[in-house]
Amino acid sequence: MRIIIVRHAEPDYARDSLTEKGWREAELLSNRLSGLDVKAFYCSPLGRAKDTASLTLKKMNREATQLPWLTEFRGKVRRGLKISSCWDRLPSEWTAEDNYYTNDKWQKTKLMKSYNVQKEYKLVCDGIDDLLRSHGYAHAGRLYKVNHANHDTIVLFCHFAVECVILSHIFSCSPMVLWHNFVALPSSVTTLISEEREEGVAVFRCQQFGDIGHLYAGGEEPSFAARFCECYEDDTRH
Repeated sequence: MRIIIVRHAEPDYARDSLTEKGWREAELLSNRLSGLDVKAFYCSPLGRAKDTASLTLKKMNREATQLPWLTEFRGKVRRGLKISSCWDRLPSEWTAEDNYYTNDKWQKTKLMKSYNVQKEYKLVCDGIDDLLRSHGYAHAGRLYKVNHANHDTIVLFCHFAVECVILSHIFSCSPMVLWHNFVALPSSVTTLISEEREEGVAVFRCQQFGDIGHLYAGGEEPSFAARFCECYEDDTRH
C-alpha cells in the first residue's frame, strides 16, 4: 500500500485559499498526481487544502472525502493567559527538554499538558488508524496487522503540522523532532510504502519526504512558507 501525503500549496491565510504562486504550484502538482492510479483521495476541510486538491481532482474527474482530523493540527499550550501553538517552539526551549525526543513522554511534559495537546493528538492518531484499517492495515503496537494486503494508493491533502503528527504515529516517534527538524514546503509530496517482510505484519517506510520535484520540473521556485530565517540578520521570518 502506498500513502501519499500532500501539503497544500503556498497559502493565502487571510482568505484560507492560495496565493497566485500557490495556484501555479497546485497546477504543477496536478500534472504529477493525475497520472497515478489512486484508490481514494482524502482532504482537509480547510480552503487552502481543498483548493490545492481541486486541480488534481478536476483533471481526474474524481472527488475527495473530507476528514475533519486532517485539518491543521489544533494542539495548543497555555502559559499564563497566553495560548499558543504547541508545534512552533523556539529551539532553546524545546531542545532543552529530553522528554520531547521520546515518543511516550513528549506530550506528558508540563507544557504539553497545559491545554489540549493530548486530546488533539489522539484525535489525529485515531483518525489515521481508522483510515488505514479501512484499507486493510490495522495498527498493532509499533506494527500493522495486514488484514488485506494490497498495492492501493491513497492521497491525503492536508497541512504540515498534522502531516508530522500522522508520521509520528505511524513511526512511533515524537512529533517534536519532525515539527522542528524537518520541513515540508508548500505542495510537497511525502510517500510511505508498506513492507510485509513477515506474513501478516507490515511497517510503513518513507520513500520520500517533502519532495518538490514537480516545482523544479516546471521552473517554479519553492515557496519560503514554513521556513524560518537562514541567518539571524536576514530580513525573513524569525
